[in-house]
Amino acid sequence: MKDFIQNEITRKVFFIVLAVLCLTPFISSPIALALGFALAVFIGNPFEKHLHQYIHLLLQISIVGLGFGLKLDEALHAGKTGLMLTVVSIVTVMVLGYFLGKLFKLERPLSYLLSAGTAICGGSAIAAVSPIIKPNTKQISLALAIVFTLNSVALFVYPAIGHLLNLSQEQFGLWCAVGIHDTSSVVGAASKYGDEALKIATTVKLARALWIIPVSLITMFIFKSKDSKIKIPWFIGYFIAAILLNTYFPFLDRFSTSITVLAKSGLNLTLFLIGSTLSIQTLKSIGLKPLVMAIILWVTISIGSLLYIIR
Repeated sequence: MKDFIQNEITRKVFFIVLAVLCLTPFISSPIALALGFALAVFIGNPFEKHLHQYIHLLLQISIVGLGFGLKLDEALHAGKTGLMLTVVSIVTVMVLGYFLGKLFKLERPLSYLLSAGTAICGGSAIAAVSPIIKPNTKQISLALAIVFTLNSVALFVYPAIGHLLNLSQEQFGLWCAVGIHDTSSVVGAASKYGDEALKIATTVKLARALWIIPVSLITMFIFKSKDSKIKIPWFIGYFIAAILLNTYFPFLDRFSTSITVLAKSGLNLTLFLIGSTLSIQTLKSIGLKPLVMAIILWVTISIGSLLYIIR
């Protein structure tokens, strides 16, 4: 199809049309991701060089918008519910990742990036610890490619398994927050399952993201790095502020529904943009050993957390 769409302007128009379509209620989160990937494969992404900074910004704005759909008591309940599971899963994945890295004889920075990305919050965790452990560009790209690939799979697989096992909204939201790497895919999968699942998944995942701070401090000790700066996810503070505003200022109720609808549309667009940055060439660059290690970590945390939640 690339042969038929050679004109740069035509490709840009096609991209913009699909992006606008993803803002409508007719396109679900998994479909938005699939559309982006299909576009990257068949006609190429005409904006790929400029998208990455906008993807992170749009994701953060969308998540803050979702905060207006939550009340403080709901957020506290969700955070309390997932606290123990969060701590146990992070420790388990980091320890298992260390031994798997040794077993597969992977470079230490790469195995650490994969472990941190799986344990906490995908690309955000990788970005946070990278300045501390100082991996090379190839190792960072490889870790991100693997995490985003598994995220894409999770966006389709998790809702299917949730319905198959007849998980409740609360169970599924908690499972998403623990088992899926990136916040974008967590919120995307949960929103497909239901509003209650979305509230729980978003709150628990963002509380989980705060573990970037202690993990980064431990990383500085392990890698004996004193001059590194910790990258704190400040947008989580705005998410909390949105919850507080929605809780203590009742007049905002008339706007909260519209804001959360816009936030969900923004999330769909984010997933479309993420999909459009993937390509067959990116997938081919993934080595077998790092991929197998990442899959083992992901399956372990997915099955382990699911069994804990069900029981």
